Amino acid sequence: MLTTLESRSYLGPEQYALADWRRTINDLYSQIRLMPDPEKAWKVWHGVRSDLYANHMMSPVPEKLQQNFVEIEVFDYDPGMRFYVGLEDAVHETLEYNLGDDGSSSIKRIAKTVGLADDLGAELDVFWIEGYGGGLFIPFKDESSGKETYGGGRYLVDAIKGSDLGLNSDGKLILDFNFSYNPSCSMSEKFVCPLAPPQNRIPVKVLAGERLQSWVE
Repeated sequence: MLTTLESRSYLGPEQYALADWRRTINDLYSQIRLMPDPEKAWKVWHGVRSDLYANHMMSPVPEKLQQNFVEIEVFDYDPGMRFYVGLEDAVHETLEYNLGDDGSSSIKRIAKTVGLADDLGAELDVFWIEGYGGGLFIPFKDESSGKETYGGGRYLVDAIKGSDLGLNSDGKLILDFNFSYNPSCSMSEKFVCPLAPPQNRIPVKVLAGERLQSWVE
C-alpha cells in the first residue's frame, strides 16, 4: 500500500516534474477510492501529499521552507463532513479566470449539488473545466475562510489535478470535506489559481480538510 513516496530526485524539465506530480496525485486518488475506510484513506492522502510538499520539485512550499517542512496542517478527521450528493441541472454560466503567465481559463456551471443544505445551509455549484479534456471542478468558501482556512477558499474536486473521490454505489457524488485542500497560490506567489466564486460560499464554518498554513509568510 502506498503511504509515502519513495525518496527520489526529481530531475529534468519542469514539465516532467509537473507530469510526475499529477501522476502521483492520480495514483493516490485511484488508491483511496478503493479503500473502504474513509478515515484510513484520509490518513494516506495526508501522508502522501505532505511528502510531496516536503520533497517534490513542484511543491508549492517555498524552497527555503522545504528543508524544515514536516506536514500539511489539517483539521482532525470528522466523519460528519462526508456527504453523498445528487446533482440537479442549473442555468449554465461561464466564468473566466486570468491565470497570469498561464493565460486564461474558463469554467462552466453545469449543475448544483443536492444533499448539503440540511447540514451546511447551502448547496454548491458544480463546474466543468472548459477546453481539451475538461473535467469537474468544485471550489468553495465557508465562514472559516480568511480565519482558520485560506481566504480564497478550498477545492473539493479538481479533475485537472486528479482530485476526485468518485461516486458511491448509489451513483451519488462523494464530497468529503476532510479531503478539501488549499490551492497552490495560497502558499506561493508563483502560482495563480481559480478561486471559489461568490455563489459557492457555505454559511457555516467547515472545520475539516486543510487549515490556513501557519508557515505561510
